[in-house]
Amino acid sequence: METTLRGVGVSHGVAIGEVRHMGTAVLEPPAKQIPADEAEREQGRARQAVEAVAADLIARGNLAGGEAQAVLEAQAMIAQDPELIADVDRRIAVGSTAERGIYDAFSHYRELLAGAGEYMAGRVADLDDVRNRIVARLLGVPMPGVPDSDEPYVLIARDLAPADTALLDPTLVLGFVTEEGGPTSHSAILARALGVPAIVALPGAGELAEGTLIAVDGSTGEIFVDPSEEKKAELTKAAAERKAALATSSGPGATSDGHKVPLLANVGGPADVPAAVEAGAEGVGLFRTEFLFLDDSEKAPSEEKQVEAYRKVLEAFPEGRVVVRVLDAGADKPLDFLTPVDEPNPALGVRGLRSLLDHPEVLRTQLTALAKAAEGLPVYLEVMAPMVADRTDAKAFADACREAGLRAKFGAMVEIPSAALRARSILQEVEFLSLGTNDLAQYTFAADRQVGAVSRLQDPWQPALLDLVALSAEAAKAEGKSCGVCGEAASDPLLACVLTGLGVTSLSMGAASIPYVRATLAKYTLAQCERAAAAARAADTAHEARVAAQAVLSGE
Repeated sequence: METTLRGVGVSHGVAIGEVRHMGTAVLEPPAKQIPADEAEREQGRARQAVEAVAADLIARGNLAGGEAQAVLEAQAMIAQDPELIADVDRRIAVGSTAERGIYDAFSHYRELLAGAGEYMAGRVADLDDVRNRIVARLLGVPMPGVPDSDEPYVLIARDLAPADTALLDPTLVLGFVTEEGGPTSHSAILARALGVPAIVALPGAGELAEGTLIAVDGSTGEIFVDPSEEKKAELTKAAAERKAALATSSGPGATSDGHKVPLLANVGGPADVPAAVEAGAEGVGLFRTEFLFLDDSEKAPSEEKQVEAYRKVLEAFPEGRVVVRVLDAGADKPLDFLTPVDEPNPALGVRGLRSLLDHPEVLRTQLTALAKAAEGLPVYLEVMAPMVADRTDAKAFADACREAGLRAKFGAMVEIPSAALRARSILQEVEFLSLGTNDLAQYTFAADRQVGAVSRLQDPWQPALLDLVALSAEAAKAEGKSCGVCGEAASDPLLACVLTGLGVTSLSMGAASIPYVRATLAKYTLAQCERAAAAARAADTAHEARVAAQAVLSGE
């Protein structure tokens, strides 16, 4: 009998196939003492395992490329963290085996992260994955992972580590469903990059029996267990219609009555550029520059190295717009040379622009590198600061840009509610706003973006979040300036229409989502988008907001 389950849809598309579960195993090694004369040998074993796992993660990242590469390189840095390694050595010196030393040291670090206001919960999952990989290598057992299968299937897991998600084979893994995670988790972002339908935050997903036939709708977050022939036909038809619409969709983003909405790409570096160009991106709305700083957590890359990387991206969009976010470090992206190590709650501490203003030489070098990278190119360069709280922050950033001789537009990201509430004040110092809806939702609802238990509050359809978007867009319009969205909200085609109706002037997303958004926008007039936006804001819940907007756009 057909039943319906609902999670959070994070990657478009429909998948119909049998359930296969992610492999699991108990990877807690036995606690036994070793003689003192074996300590040095065990320390060597531990270090070899750490280096092997780090090398494997980097190799997986090189294969995957794009955003996945930056994520996996960050995991490799976790494995090689000097403080962790020192703790492992100390534990082995007093009698632990290599595998037990690794297990206990990582568990201790895990407790520290969990106590830091739980902002680091997403990184805790990454930490667990690294620990399990090292312990599995030391024990000589296979690392639990994606099941072996000759037939395509739908993957079910408690959660998916980036190392697993990045290398999923889309010809075998039709889609995936996880019990945990959120719409802005690493796995969700990588699923969109792969073009694999995905649903997260579905409690009880692990109870679906192996081999059960399910249909996954990554757009709505619905799962149909033992779907009827009629339901399968309905979903297949809808998927075919969407694919046909994508095939005929091209050119700049616009509503059906010609209101232009530039569709831009989020990129993490030069490796992401080909996909963005192929998808028809009109430029870059979010160039995350963190990838360049992951190679060495102890010092910033040289100006020359930065110039080379930035120029590769700028050259790919002649006459196009490229919006660069300066280094956003701190909280879940710590860098030894930049961020404090003893903050009680890093999410609410020195991160983003705050870190850069505390280390002006790092900001100055990056801004100078961007100025040199843009020399002689016809690109429209725009540079923005992360985590701007007020006009004082905005002025400090704009002043730094001018002092570095940067000939570009200066902007501010709206990720903190105060920035949305005082957007007109901030716009006295900068020339544009860009809404980072992932963090804006997190701070608005006090809901960690990596914690599945609060995923309903991370939903970008939440009316309170839409109110903050509207405030920012209205302020920009009043000042004659632009206000884009570069958070994951822009990748939802229906929500893209609502954002347009709220007054957002551009949308930036992962390259894989651009054709979906372009095709959907082209079906509706600006007036329809405005009515859908008003209906969504009048709702009380995220689900009601989506239903209300859909009803308006479908003419119900």
